[in-house]
Amino acid sequence: MPVVSIDQVASHVGKEITLRGWLYNLRESGKLIFPQFRDGTGVIQGVVSRTENPDAFQALSGLPQESSLEVTGLVRADARAPGGYEMQVTAVTIIQKITEPYPIQLKEHGVDFLLENRHLWIRTPRQAAILRIRDEAIFAAREYMHKQGYVLTDSPIFTPSSCEGTTNLFEVDYMDDRKAYLTQSGQLYVEATAAALGKVYCFGPAFRAERSKTRRHLTEFWMLEPEAAFARMDDMMALAEGLITHIIQSAVEHCPKELDTLKRDVKLLETVRPPFPRISYDEAIEILHKHGNPTPWGEDFGGDEETILSSEHGRPVIVHHFPSAIKAFYMQPDPQRPELALGFDILAPEGYGEIVGGGERISSYELLMERLRQNDLPEEPFRWYLDLRRFGSVPHSGFGLGLERTVAWITGAEHIREVIPFPRTIYRIYP
Repeated sequence: MPVVSIDQVASHVGKEITLRGWLYNLRESGKLIFPQFRDGTGVIQGVVSRTENPDAFQALSGLPQESSLEVTGLVRADARAPGGYEMQVTAVTIIQKITEPYPIQLKEHGVDFLLENRHLWIRTPRQAAILRIRDEAIFAAREYMHKQGYVLTDSPIFTPSSCEGTTNLFEVDYMDDRKAYLTQSGQLYVEATAAALGKVYCFGPAFRAERSKTRRHLTEFWMLEPEAAFARMDDMMALAEGLITHIIQSAVEHCPKELDTLKRDVKLLETVRPPFPRISYDEAIEILHKHGNPTPWGEDFGGDEETILSSEHGRPVIVHHFPSAIKAFYMQPDPQRPELALGFDILAPEGYGEIVGGGERISSYELLMERLRQNDLPEEPFRWYLDLRRFGSVPHSGFGLGLERTVAWITGAEHIREVIPFPRTIYRIYP
């Protein structure tokens, strides 16, 4: 028999096939057994008759959940069955029969228990659907950047210093008693490769040692970070709009089954089209005050503020021209209002918060040196970064898109820890 994956059974109706996978569930009713099989691409229900196929019936009877097996049978269309197809099983080969209770049963479990067993939790349909959507988001993001003429250039994970002038770094022992840090961002390095290749991006893990417990934070996460020579802030806002739209619409188009498994309202995603609403920081403060939020001018926005700002539109909102004092040292000031930075954030709707942050970088050597001193940052670790302003400096801009926050929004996940295979938080580094 041909070996077929469950996501391909629709093209084999009326034919006998073989599936390889695991027993997801089992229901027995007298002389009939109704097993459910999964193989990583989906779940299909089977039916086995004791009278017609006694050997298969005996092999499956009482078989524990998640035992691995190979089954052969006839595919039939059945609107009542999960997925619309059923398999009339004729033969079963057990690969491994589990001899102890499977930890994650088909019932409610506590979050701590599920995270402790994350290596098994990801086998459930909901978690598998989320990870498939994550895969689609990564593919769509790379596809979009490639079509826009951006070259992928990898940034190092070990760095000699902070990239943003903050102290939330993971310090590690390096060679010869030297210290290194896990990167917070690949941005500084793609600024270098942009001067070599014009339009570049990196896509990899980043690490923040923030002791945050919110549903939006991880200590290890993935970011896509473009950088382009001669680009201005408006260019990056347009690029980010296009990137986000392409990721969202690719998920809607290619992951309908997964979104249905998650009970996600795709109508909310289908409306995501550029251009996004754009408001200045000054206007954002006015909106917050109108809603009774007392955030004073000059403070950064938290989750509550971001939710208020994005809730008026039902789709992503761009907030631009933040105060320079709350942005990274390398942000270019607005020539008309030097107290403001030529930077922007994109806020996702439905309370998912900031998914993009970026803007124009300082291109002046003298101004960058001044900012390093203002932020009490040592010159030596940034000597190579200063060289980019000494040798052929040009205006350049970029941003960072947080993959997990974007996928959390697409999937409707309640917590960001569900959208990465093995989440790392301030209290969890196992499994």
